[in-house]
Amino acid sequence: MKIVVIGGSGLIGRHLTAELSRQGHGAIAASPRSGVNALTGEGLAEALSGAGAVVDVSNSPSFEDAAVLDFFERSGRNLVAAEREAGVKHHVALSIVGTDRLKGNGYLRAKVVQERLVKDAGIPFTIVRATQFFEFVATIAEASVDGDRLIVPDADLQPIAAADVAAALADVALAPPRNATIEIAGPDRQPFRDFVARRIAANGDYREVQADRAARYFGAALETGSLVPEHASAARLGPTRFESWLSAA
Repeated sequence: MKIVVIGGSGLIGRHLTAELSRQGHGAIAASPRSGVNALTGEGLAEALSGAGAVVDVSNSPSFEDAAVLDFFERSGRNLVAAEREAGVKHHVALSIVGTDRLKGNGYLRAKVVQERLVKDAGIPFTIVRATQFFEFVATIAEASVDGDRLIVPDADLQPIAAADVAAALADVALAPPRNATIEIAGPDRQPFRDFVARRIAANGDYREVQADRAARYFGAALETGSLVPEHASAARLGPTRFESWLSAA
């Protein structure tokens, strides 16, 4: 089956196209680098011709509130319009666990808009909400520096390896559309502080990591369960553990 991966040159896109190709499918990595730009519509019709499924893992080049909203609105509208024209039978969108619970973050508000576009498009769909990636924990740590220590929210994390996200997306794309939202996460749920402390320690950095109820997550206030699956028993868990990933990183 021909499957088009929008955002195919990014972290998840690279893993996903490799996984689909390994399984013998015609995976097309579509991105501005390959002449396909969902934001402008350039190249979409040609890329989607004959596709059975489209997986959107694209990301905004800017995280500024207005820019990210414009990106997901315009690219989302262009993409579903092109899918209707091409007769695509399954739209898979990668989103984020907690999008509708964290209204203080402009990026997540934009993801809610993207999800709504997918649901209202009239194309069979599956939305996959993932927890934060292992690969992003270092960025979280950098954003948490306060003098000679790091201050993080007093909340839980359940991050997942990018390769496990790609494996889940491949399975979803090859299955019938669910017309629903599913959640995926890593195998371990622990305090935010523990993941950040272990990530920086892997680089020989042993600064103190403190949890603070007042600390924000990229502008959003967190509750203990804000960033973990809402329906834990139904979430698909990736097999890769954080310690194993750190050892191999």
